[in-house]
Amino acid sequence: MTDKEEPWSLVIGRVMAPFGTRGELRVRPETDLPERFQELEQVCLEGPDGEPHITRVQSARVTPKGVLLAVAAASNRRQAEALRNAWVKIKPSLARPLAEGAYYLHQILGLHVFTDDGRDLGEVTEVISTSANDVYVTPKAMIPALRQVVREVDLEGGRMVVSLLPEETASTEDDA
Repeated sequence: MTDKEEPWSLVIGRVMAPFGTRGELRVRPETDLPERFQELEQVCLEGPDGEPHITRVQSARVTPKGVLLAVAAASNRRQAEALRNAWVKIKPSLARPLAEGAYYLHQILGLHVFTDDGRDLGEVTEVISTSANDVYVTPKAMIPALRQVVREVDLEGGRMVVSLLPEETASTEDDA
């Protein structure tokens, strides 16, 4: 896939509201690294209509209430208001590398999950973030994202192997 064909599919924020009169956007970051907005040259703003708008980033400031983002697509408050609730997206190739054993949400969603004894738990359809750890949801199980449970993640093969804890094994057997 060439750079021009790479989709703008990685969500890094959501436009919450306009800020001021010059078209700045107040963005709620959907990333652990909000300062990364300051490094971007372009973003894709995808509004509720699903229509993508690729625009140049003019400036970005991290504040306690989120990121203030100025883009070429909004030079006044009216244009900024039209972007309310838009997703802020980048190309996956612009994502920062993660530590070994860490994965982006978009990499986990859709993985086919199997237990270490070969039982098929289906695909990960949702990731629930809790204060303790994430939980991967499949049609047959809720799997805590813990090293002792998630034994293998094969992104190339599109699969995950898990070793369920005794209480999880009982719940998946009840569903069978």
